[in-house]
Amino acid sequence: MTESITGAQYEIAAGPYRAVVTEQGAGLRELTRRGLHLILPHGADEPVPAAMGRLLIPWPNRIDGGRYAYDGRIHQLDLSEPGNGCAIHGLVRSAPWTAVEHGPSRVRLAHRLLGGAGYPYRLDLAADYSLDAETGLTVRLSAVNAGSRTAPYGHGAHPYLTVGEPLDACTVTVTADRYQPVDDRMIPEGPPLDVAGTPYDLRDGRRLDGHAIDNAFTGLRRDGDGRAWVRLSGGGRTTSLWADGAHPWLEVYTADQVPDDRRRHGLGAEPMTCPPNAFATGTDVIHLEPGAQAAGSWGIMAG
Repeated sequence: MTESITGAQYEIAAGPYRAVVTEQGAGLRELTRRGLHLILPHGADEPVPAAMGRLLIPWPNRIDGGRYAYDGRIHQLDLSEPGNGCAIHGLVRSAPWTAVEHGPSRVRLAHRLLGGAGYPYRLDLAADYSLDAETGLTVRLSAVNAGSRTAPYGHGAHPYLTVGEPLDACTVTVTADRYQPVDDRMIPEGPPLDVAGTPYDLRDGRRLDGHAIDNAFTGLRRDGDGRAWVRLSGGGRTTSLWADGAHPWLEVYTADQVPDDRRRHGLGAEPMTCPPNAFATGTDVIHLEPGAQAAGSWGIMAG
């Protein structure tokens, strides 16, 4: 008997929506509405390309040199992005997660993150995926510090929104007033800047048409429910991602470095609790005390 390299596949559905979540990394492998993809999918037996659908815990994005100081100690993480000399996207992307609940429209997976040399902390993690026939997908991520010392913590997620068209034929809207400049290694360079008058002003929608973006955005404008939005439109369709107030940052990535068959065919829209290199700078890092919980929600829908 064989199984896919991403492990068990947990299917959920509600009305016209269907999703598949994997045992490996509790990743979102597929999300469709009426058979049309809302995110770039990948195969169950395919190494996950470009972190598609991955959860980024206990930090999103990069840590410069994999090195950071916390509570008087210096920590060195493995350089999981050797080309840029960085530790990237946390520690649980490829780890097995355990399904603790699985119903027709909901699956909840858990993971025990044990401490290591670069991150000597102990977390109990949970990822709760649910579908609603009207509002689509909601994902709730939570972490409980099960260890004996305060832990630095952040989380994010890495879906690539799609409307079935190349990005160059699409318009992106991001309700953000500031963007984070980065250097050639994608490490933040200076403070966030006002988007006004720059190519990063996406507030009223911008046609991508060759425009490359790989930046974090903040100063997020929120609706009456406290949600910030990224919307991708094209070909008569719109796919939208929202993030709650636990996520003051959104990374937007036009998929310029992903494998050829998917390059610039999906928009990385990544809700984050902290910006790139946060463990090194301390910006918006959550100081998770023993027994305390951090949590946040985001979701994707058509329209």
